[in-house]
Amino acid sequence: MTPAFLLRTAIIPAMGELALCGIPDTPNARRFVLAIALQESGLRHRRQIVAGGAENGQASSFWQFEAGGGCRGVLEHYLTASCMRGLCKDFNVVVTPQGLWEAMRYQDVLAAIAARLLIYTLPQKLPTTAEEGWAQYVAAWRPGKPHPSTWANAWATATEAIKESA
Repeated sequence: MTPAFLLRTAIIPAMGELALCGIPDTPNARRFVLAIALQESGLRHRRQIVAGGAENGQASSFWQFEAGGGCRGVLEHYLTASCMRGLCKDFNVVVTPQGLWEAMRYQDVLAAIAARLLIYTLPQKLPTTAEEGWAQYVAAWRPGKPHPSTWANAWATATEAIKESA
């Protein structure tokens, strides 16, 4: 999957759905959601890769959500629960962390919605620099094995995809 394709087929439609919940669609939001997908999965894996190379880990979607982590978070956080639960119903997804986790693997729009909502739980404004983005990504995703060396490229690639889509 290319960044432009994910942007066009999942992130932009997700932002349209979120606008109905009062969450604005901005280039900064699009860039950050895309950069996180690039960081988490390289847009290559919809399931976490585990030791030995098997694609059967605990995290699902290009944004690598875990059922008991990000999925539970967006379904329960006071800023996002109502919107996420309503959109799960709209997408005909069981409104549980496990139901969301299972659906996110193949429903990229729903996964992008969840990613944007997890970002929405942060108190800071959306990042405008790679450095701010890294700090917020770590705060929201809490990666077990962070890879700061790949973030600058993910941010730059997302920035370029946003420019090309304008």
